[in-house]
Amino acid sequence: MNDRRYDIDWLRVIAIGLLLVYHTAIGFQPWGFLLGFITNDKPAEALWVPMAMLNVWRIPLLFFISGMGLCFAARSRNRGQLLLERSRRILIPFLFGVFVVVPMQVLIVQGFYRQSLSYVPNPAHLWFLGNIFIYVVLLLPALFWVKRKEKVVAGIRKLLSNPLSLLIVVGAFVAEVWLVKPAIYELYAITWHGFFLGMLAFVFGFCFALGGAEFQAMLLRWRWLFLAVAVGLYAYRLVQPGMRVNAVQLVVESCGWIFSVFAFGFRYLNRPGRILRYLSQAAYPVYIVHMIFLYLASELIYPLQTNAYLKFTLALALTIGGSLLLYECVIRRIGVIRLLFGLPLSGNGVWGIHAKCTTCS
Repeated sequence: MNDRRYDIDWLRVIAIGLLLVYHTAIGFQPWGFLLGFITNDKPAEALWVPMAMLNVWRIPLLFFISGMGLCFAARSRNRGQLLLERSRRILIPFLFGVFVVVPMQVLIVQGFYRQSLSYVPNPAHLWFLGNIFIYVVLLLPALFWVKRKEKVVAGIRKLLSNPLSLLIVVGAFVAEVWLVKPAIYELYAITWHGFFLGMLAFVFGFCFALGGAEFQAMLLRWRWLFLAVAVGLYAYRLVQPGMRVNAVQLVVESCGWIFSVFAFGFRYLNRPGRILRYLSQAAYPVYIVHMIFLYLASELIYPLQTNAYLKFTLALALTIGGSLLLYECVIRRIGVIRLLFGLPLSGNGVWGIHAKCTTCS
C-alpha cells in the first residue's frame, strides 16, 4: 500500500505558484508602490477580484502545510535531528535571503526609480521563513510531547473525525482577530497578526497530520459544504463597497477555502509523478529568488506601450521562467549553492513532505 501524501507536496507547489501570480499582480495595483514593488503606469484593477479571493487563505495555507510537514518529518527524527534539519532547511536560506537575495532585488527597484543605491538587508517576502523557524524553536518540545503520547494522539484523531471539531479551529482564528485587532486582515507580513495567525495555523497543521485517515475521510465527506461556505462568503464580499467586510467573516471564509483545498487536494492530487518530483524540489528556491526576476521583468516590460493584461502575462512568464532557469542551471547543480537554498547537498534527495496518510507517530 502506498501511503505517501503526494497531495500535500502538490498543495505546497501550487501555493508557491499562486504566490508568484499574486506578487506579479501587485505591480498592476495603484497601491503596489507603497509595498516597494515596481508598478505599471496603468493599473489592471480587475486583477484584484481573484487576488482578493486568494489573499485570505494562500498564506495561512502555507502555515498549515508547514505544521503538517513538521509532524511528518518527526516520524523519523528526534528533537535534536529535527531542529538541525530545520535550521539547515529554513534558517540558512532565510539568512542568505535577508543579506544577499533581498538586497539585490532592492537595488533593482532603486535603479528603476532612480533612487540612491544602497545595501538594504531585510526579510521582505522571506518573513514567512523567519516565522516558521521561530515556531519550530518555540513549539518543538510541546509538539514532540504530544506526538509521543498515544492517548493524546488518539484523542486528537477522534476529535478531528467529527466535523464540529473544525469549529474549534475557526474559533481560535476568530479569537486571534478579536485580540490582535489587525487593521487589515490580509496584511500578514511582519505583523503581530501574521505571527499569531501563522502560529495557530502551524499548530493546527501539525494536528491535522496527526488526524490521519479519519480526519481526511471527514474532510472528504463535507468538502462541498466547505466550498459552498467559502464561495458564498466571497460572493457576498464582492458586492460590498470596497469589498470590505468584518474580520470574523474573513476568518470563516478563509477556513472554508482551506478546508476545501485540503479535501479536494486529497481527492484529486494524491498521486506521484515526475513533474511533482521536480517541482517539489524547485518550488523552494523559486520562492526565494522570484522577486529578483519579477523586478527585472518589470523593468523590461512595464515601459512598453501595450495592454496592461498582456504586460502582466509577460511579466509572470518571465518571472517563472527566469526563476526556474536559475534553479535548473545553477542552484540544483552546485552543492554549496544547494545548501544556501535549503536543498540537500546531494541531488538525489527530495525535500517533499514524505507524508503518511494514516499516522505520523
